[in-house]
Amino acid sequence: MILKDKVAIITGGARGIGREIALVFAKEGCSIVLCDVNTDALAATRKEIEALGRQCMTGVVDVTKPDQVDSFIQKTLDKFGKIDILVNNAGITKDTLLVRMSEADWDAVLGVNLKGAFLCAKAVSKVMMKQRDGRIVNMASIIGIVGNAGQANYAASKGGLIALTKTIAKELASRNVRVNAIAPGFIQTDMTAKLPENVKSEMLKQIPMSKLGTANDVANLALFLVSDSSAYITGQVITVDGGMVM
Repeated sequence: MILKDKVAIITGGARGIGREIALVFAKEGCSIVLCDVNTDALAATRKEIEALGRQCMTGVVDVTKPDQVDSFIQKTLDKFGKIDILVNNAGITKDTLLVRMSEADWDAVLGVNLKGAFLCAKAVSKVMMKQRDGRIVNMASIIGIVGNAGQANYAASKGGLIALTKTIAKELASRNVRVNAIAPGFIQTDMTAKLPENVKSEMLKQIPMSKLGTANDVANLALFLVSDSSAYITGQVITVDGGMVM
């Protein structure tokens, strides 16, 4: 098991891509620490991880609140004594055209997607620098690379996350802390499952591989980026999009 005895924090880890990353890491021997705002989903995912024979700690955390983030990091240290991996996966969308977008919707998306990642990375980096070892994976998006009509707030947050990734990778490299970003394309989720067939058809036309990705496709890349197999990779943004952005 390539993550045996490691400890990973995954934000937004109760559902979707976060949950899949947690399960993939757990199967490779990792103890899992999950935070989310969905209590029921947290409990369900915890049961799945514990069924694999792994330890799992959970907490309801608003990643935009520094005191909640810092408290959760300290609780993790109290329980496990170290933090090897952070996956900044928590994210939201509030889509609408720029001229209709409220300041509240802008602030909410930037708050969770970018400020949340900043606060978690800042808190965890102090631990990892002291350990002289650590891995951070930020969940960006192809929308942060190419933009998308109706998603000015989301695109700005993910573009900012890419820039944040490159900057903290440079700051932490000398302490053996590697920082990379994953930029998923169209992934099969509860949201895409509800889309009308004509919308799905248009989406597929944009993808050279002519299929949607899966949460497992993203999780497997995350596993690679936190493993020793990627020991000389930092500051990179890797797309998981079936060739949509080249």
